Amino acid sequence: MPHRKLLVVQVAALGHEFLKREINATWKELEFRPLESVFPAVTCTAQASFRTAAPPSVHGMVANGIYHEELQRPMFWEQSSRLVTGPRIWESFRRLGKRVAMLFWQQSLGEDVDLVLSPAPIHKHHGGMIPGCYAKPAYLYDHLSSAVGREFSLAHYWGPLASTKSGDWIAEATAALLSDNDLAPDLCLTYLPTLDYDLQRHGPNHDRSVRALEALVGQFKMLIDTARKHDYDVLIYGDYAMGPVEADAVFPNRALAEAGLFQTRQVKHMLYPDFYRSKAFAVVDHELAHVYVTDPDDVAQTRECLVSLEGVADVLDRGALRDLGLDHPRSGELVIVADEGRWLAYPWWQKKREAPEYAKHVDIHQKPGFDPCELFFGRFPTQVSTDTSQVKGSHGRVGSDRQSSWASTCGLETQPVTLLDLASAARTWLEAAG
Repeated sequence: MPHRKLLVVQVAALGHEFLKREINATWKELEFRPLESVFPAVTCTAQASFRTAAPPSVHGMVANGIYHEELQRPMFWEQSSRLVTGPRIWESFRRLGKRVAMLFWQQSLGEDVDLVLSPAPIHKHHGGMIPGCYAKPAYLYDHLSSAVGREFSLAHYWGPLASTKSGDWIAEATAALLSDNDLAPDLCLTYLPTLDYDLQRHGPNHDRSVRALEALVGQFKMLIDTARKHDYDVLIYGDYAMGPVEADAVFPNRALAEAGLFQTRQVKHMLYPDFYRSKAFAVVDHELAHVYVTDPDDVAQTRECLVSLEGVADVLDRGALRDLGLDHPRSGELVIVADEGRWLAYPWWQKKREAPEYAKHVDIHQKPGFDPCELFFGRFPTQVSTDTSQVKGSHGRVGSDRQSSWASTCGLETQPVTLLDLASAARTWLEAAG
């Protein structure tokens, strides 16, 4: 019996309705089934839930961005593995001497695995950056770049030039790793962002999004062919389904500022957030936002302000968060969910000249909210857009119309319905394979 190995491919925006409508005419290699994601259905939360088989109330990645109470500032896309609490689904597998790799997974830096590859550019003091990837072992990035025949392009991974080319590189690097007799892991977790960009730019019903799916299918074919050649089973799953955006964004921080709850400080003509004096503020993430209220006496006023805001479907309190598996110390006192067809944007300023300097640039760490406008060019080539009306796809909501998708070549003992079911089934498979 051949040694049992597993390739896990996590795919951004692999929505079941989108696939059901489009993929049958393109590819029939695997049978994709619907999968209920965790709430919120965003990348960091979904990946942390898979690797721990636990909800965000346990692992703590309540969104892509987290408000650090001790620092009194929100921080997005932080990569330390210690942000994810709980045992990993591969721990017993690895204790038996099996090797594990994580390629382009969030919060993978410092993870107790054998191979890690993740974007880690160096930001220059006077603007711009030096592209680079964090690698464990240190030579892994150069080794895989040589195997692929080119270096990884950060510009293709995020920003106005982001495209399916980033998925091409990751898929080719993954295939090269599986084919390497000296480095090949027993469990490889990789990530394909191929669908994410054009589904956000154009929505799931646009021809450009269908072309992105065609590129993704090509990546699937290469990975599955490589996996078969080297005796790997394959598990593919999506973290969320993208919904169409049909109206402009909702601006909760503007509403909170008008109510006197959100405070700013002026630097020249620009308004920067003052989290030290603010009574309440929203850390937005696609279709939802964690709202942090510094004084319990202000929760009722904050809720009243947000309930009346057009484009807000629901304002969830701690009781509701417990029911949803999102009640964690890192969660906001309130969580707001956008109406279907809307999304939540971070800006608090009313006039263009009041926008902070980072608003016109790709700056995923300083902005106190996810900004999909970074996918569009601004007025000048060195800037990104601040026009929220350009965004045509978003995610974060869950429900029967927002199911993600999964498929596998390995025989799982159960047929998963939820992402946590899938993670538990994968853990059981790994325990048996060990």
